[in-house]
Amino acid sequence: MPKTPEDVIRGEIRALNAYHVPDSAGMVKLDAMENPYQLPPELRTRLARLVESASINRYPDPGASALKVQLRKALEVPAGAELLLGNGSDELIQMIAMAAAKPGAVVLGVEPSFVMFRMIATFTGARYAGVDLSEDFSLDIERTLAAIERERPAIVFVAYPNNPTGNLFDAALIERVIEAAPGLVVVDEAYHAFAGTSFMARLPRYPNLLVMRTLSKLGLAGIRLGVLAGGPGWVRELDKVRLPYNINTLTQIVASEMLQHGNVLTEQAGAIKVERGRLLRELTGMPGITAYPSDANFILFRTSKAERVFDGLKQRGVLIKSLHGSHLLLADCLRVTVGTPDENTAFLSALKQTLAA
Repeated sequence: MPKTPEDVIRGEIRALNAYHVPDSAGMVKLDAMENPYQLPPELRTRLARLVESASINRYPDPGASALKVQLRKALEVPAGAELLLGNGSDELIQMIAMAAAKPGAVVLGVEPSFVMFRMIATFTGARYAGVDLSEDFSLDIERTLAAIERERPAIVFVAYPNNPTGNLFDAALIERVIEAAPGLVVVDEAYHAFAGTSFMARLPRYPNLLVMRTLSKLGLAGIRLGVLAGGPGWVRELDKVRLPYNINTLTQIVASEMLQHGNVLTEQAGAIKVERGRLLRELTGMPGITAYPSDANFILFRTSKAERVFDGLKQRGVLIKSLHGSHLLLADCLRVTVGTPDENTAFLSALKQTLAA
């Protein structure tokens, strides 16, 4: 008798829902924290020529050594720290969890935060322990330290700024977490370009600290490149679970070229921050809306009509993210990515129409 999925697939996997990416065709797409700006035409032409001459019949550089040299400089990685690259941050999270998932291992994270921390812990067979944030989305340090003492986690994940709340936790409190943790602490700085603060310089001070970055939010989401920085001992062990040739040739070519034109992406990030301020001011002035300050490229806001607002925006051609129902602290919450000025104007207009309907 052939086996069924129920006979073979682990129960905790069958209990999960796959990560859902909604269809955004024809919509103003403000649901995925992407940089809304295209690269300048002359730079796109330059990239096209480089890709045209790429040796895609050959395997890529397995260690992406030349790219790492550029990344060290661009990310200001301290001397003595090493880099590990992944197919986006997701793969790096998976490598870390996989390598540390001994029987009974615990992965700890704050809630609400990046959903893949919990999901990937489950994928790898680790037990996930979530610690709720305070009602204002700040880090509840006493509750977090108590959980660390109780759970003795192999890994603690902290997003800085946090997704989906957009806020930066108090750096001094994160340092207390690092000092208390019996294992690794991974600080995920996916939105670093919009926050302007980092734990990267603290790597020499804390031997159990790893800092994670991505180029996705900067404007290169399509090439899927994540970067992990940490002590050589950690990186050496984590590299053993990295699949061969995980950073493809085209990603290496495009990333290497773009790191030579970092000013383009920095200017775009600056434009996004300006629009973030405008969106926050507009949302704050709307009756029935509570908007939360953000150090990322998105804004979380709350409305008692969250489901109706989400559907109304979608009917008017604007796609954002509904977080209602994902966590008690996110009841009636929606998240909008900061787009171009025109996209943001379209969102605000659709939101006003929806609220008035």
